[in-house]
Amino acid sequence: MKIHIYYGGRGLMDDPTLFVINKMQEVLEELRVTVVRYNLHELKNSITTLPQTLKDADGIILAATVEWHGIGGYMHQFLDACWLYGDKEKISKIYMCPVVMSTTYGEREGKLDLSVAWEILGGLPCSGICGYIADTVSLEMNQDYIKIIEKKAENMYRTLNQKTPSLPASNQVIKQMVSVTKNIDLTPQESEQLSQYASDEGYVQRQKEDIQELTSLFRGLLEHQEMDDETAYISDLKAHFIPQPGIKAVYLFWIDDKEKALVVEVDGAKMECSYGNPAGADVEIRVGSGTMKDIIYARMTFQRAFMSGSMKTKGDFKLLRALDQIFVFQE
Repeated sequence: MKIHIYYGGRGLMDDPTLFVINKMQEVLEELRVTVVRYNLHELKNSITTLPQTLKDADGIILAATVEWHGIGGYMHQFLDACWLYGDKEKISKIYMCPVVMSTTYGEREGKLDLSVAWEILGGLPCSGICGYIADTVSLEMNQDYIKIIEKKAENMYRTLNQKTPSLPASNQVIKQMVSVTKNIDLTPQESEQLSQYASDEGYVQRQKEDIQELTSLFRGLLEHQEMDDETAYISDLKAHFIPQPGIKAVYLFWIDDKEKALVVEVDGAKMECSYGNPAGADVEIRVGSGTMKDIIYARMTFQRAFMSGSMKTKGDFKLLRALDQIFVFQE
């Protein structure tokens, strides 16, 4: 049997919670239970990785001290990490005993808070212990108090050993009905890796640098794409231009994915292509980008595109028929 203790206090010498968990640890070890202690104040930079330590635990003790209001930030961070990165299937089989000592008001509320949080996570409850201790010495010297602590440790051992069942809790049903927390669609192993990375400041910094580099790369690709929009089809037309004596014309291609028209000016052996919005074209053509690519890749001719209705034209039809002579595309 293995029990983990997660201590969420500040580690002060006069913290009564420390005395309680030390005494419970002594009793559990006498019962031949393996006990592992995690002091959250010493592990504050790696709290997000701690949910992975739950995988080999049969039971846990969540120990906190109420010093002014509530159970403290370290314990809240640990429970948040369990919610985000913990293996909920494993948690559902782990018993939790809450230990909350107070030097001010609020120990009962703190104990209840831990119990409710663990039940919402899906875990199993154990009878916990809480108390108001103004002076730690009075706790250490009172044998009746010590017997209560020892009895709680024995009860926890008995609960884990017998796997005592518990009745369903209403907060489980309410959580399923109204919870809006987005589930992280990861395996437990991936969640463990994610929690490790989240606490690695060096890894986070490298990720930020990688994101900046990728941003610059995609910005460059977008700029290149914008330049391609200004040169699309021009190189193909120039590469397949066949001069035809006596033909002088201005062709205006309106291609559906281009904001500007592709202007093709032919004058015998000369040919110029550019994107713009000029007036006075001899032939005006409206064509889809797919049809235009079929023509360039020799899957279709200008004449066939016109006859099939894939290309709409107006102007001089004699000059339209000349397109297949001026531009010869071959497979």
